[in-house]
Amino acid sequence: MNEKQKAFADYYIELDNATQAAIRAGYSEKTAYSIGGRLLKHVEVQEYIKERMAGKDAQRIADQDEILAFLTQVMRGEVLDQLGFETSVRDRKDAAIQLGKRHGMWIDKQQISGEVGVKIVNDIPRKSN
Repeated sequence: MNEKQKAFADYYIELDNATQAAIRAGYSEKTAYSIGGRLLKHVEVQEYIKERMAGKDAQRIADQDEILAFLTQVMRGEVLDQLGFETSVRDRKDAAIQLGKRHGMWIDKQQISGEVGVKIVNDIPRKSN
């Protein structure tokens, strides 16, 4: 993949518009629409975009461990609210409940048994010929 294609991919990630990304990357405005579409079909460009997006998602979206660590901090009262006060008992309890659910501590298992019988009755009146 050359530098122009790489620039296109970077602009495409930013703009989510192939034509505008092609123009910003230095391609002609007259051919930007078709070149943008063609570049999005290149395997190398697709892989580059996928790798870059995965990196961005990892930075923006909390993973499971981060969420569990935050809930644990809230439950222990280590997190202050927006005014700088200690975490409320209600919020700490909610965090504890969510952690407990995550670890399967409050799953009610019910076993239901029995037989279900189905009888099909064909009692729809039909016209006779």
